[in-house]
Amino acid sequence: MSHETKNSMASSTLISDTEPWKDLKGHVEEIKKTHLRDLMNDSTRCKSMIVEFDGILLDYSRQRIYQDTMEKLFRLAEAAHLKQKIDKMFSGEHINITENRSVLHVALRAPRDKVICSDGKNVVPDVWKVLDKISEFAERVRSGSWVGATGKALKDVISVGIGGSFLGPLFVHTALQTDPEGIECARGRQLRFLANVDPVDVARSLTGLNPETTLVVVVSKTFTTAETMLNARTLREWISTALGPQAVAKHMVAVSTNLTLVEKFGIDPNNAFAFWDWVGGRYSVCSAVGVLPLSLQYGFSVVQKFLKGAASIDDHFHLTPFEKNIPVLLGLLSVWNVSFLGYPARVSMESNGKGVSIDGVPLPFEAGEIDFGEPGTNGQHSFYQLIHQGRVIPCDFIGVVKSQQPVYLKGEMVSNHDELMSNFFAQPDALAYGKVVYCTFLFLILH
Repeated sequence: MSHETKNSMASSTLISDTEPWKDLKGHVEEIKKTHLRDLMNDSTRCKSMIVEFDGILLDYSRQRIYQDTMEKLFRLAEAAHLKQKIDKMFSGEHINITENRSVLHVALRAPRDKVICSDGKNVVPDVWKVLDKISEFAERVRSGSWVGATGKALKDVISVGIGGSFLGPLFVHTALQTDPEGIECARGRQLRFLANVDPVDVARSLTGLNPETTLVVVVSKTFTTAETMLNARTLREWISTALGPQAVAKHMVAVSTNLTLVEKFGIDPNNAFAFWDWVGGRYSVCSAVGVLPLSLQYGFSVVQKFLKGAASIDDHFHLTPFEKNIPVLLGLLSVWNVSFLGYPARVSMESNGKGVSIDGVPLPFEAGEIDFGEPGTNGQHSFYQLIHQGRVIPCDFIGVVKSQQPVYLKGEMVSNHDELMSNFFAQPDALAYGKVVYCTFLFLILH
């Protein structure tokens, strides 16, 4: 892409200079006059703020907004050319301007017959070539036809990677660990993740494992990431010391684009699983980065269900009008909370946002939020107390209707999951309505 083309994609006008932005800025003062509990009393408003898609229900009525606020945010999205930008992403244009690349994590979970192009080439067949290779390799390991250097089956896997090469796969692994099908498919197997360069973490990862039955997956796009490669060398030494240097080829595989360094490290390039420059790190869970270790633990058929779910949301995001588009609605609400209401944090999962525009201009408004969160009721015994006592932090609550592991105890009024969901519904209401404290002063008149 030429320098001129890059410049033509970058806008010289900041979004904060547009009329919709200025309209929203003025709208803030109007919002501040109304308490959220009063907004919640408007049933028509609340019903209009419920959206459902493919078993996912979004209720954003407890956000500090009027119905008119959303219309203003939609106009802001239009001013930002959001629909065109979404289309550009799906069409493979180089929207990653800083690295001059396509952004096509959506291709990683696309059906075989889908056409998604980068630089004029349909990349979906390449994706499925790797997925088929992973499926075949995972089945060989799980069935015992691929064995370690001493002939023993490899039942334990350590995935070595950091950042996007670790967080997404661990997140999915955590979900599948309590899924009934996942439990059955993983029986007799272990999957561990090693990210931190701290030797204590290495020791934890290796505790109770036998090199003879362990497979190490080294995940690094360039095979140069300092922490990952030091941990990889440490595990290579662990295997070599126990089984000899020749055992590395049987006990270590790679997820990388740098086959030269993979081979130099001692891993057979035939046992390297590719991904591409258009896969951003934090979006890489649906590539070999996540699919390989998860397929080794659970089997490819289980992981493929996860990929199909992601593809479903991709289609929803690409084709659904903004008024019913769950990812777009959540994104616009984050913009409203951070850049207009001035709330710097949100209870959630991943950190996002930067302090400059897409073409490098420093932003005159806050754009990056601090995201954090906790599973279940853990948060209400820690940072929820701070929120209830007046620190305003917008929160997203994500609940599941049916538990993977239901528990019904004799004599209990509700099941464990119903207790959890009672908290799930109560906390947003408590935060939305608040509590009015009336103080009574008692004067004792002493004679």
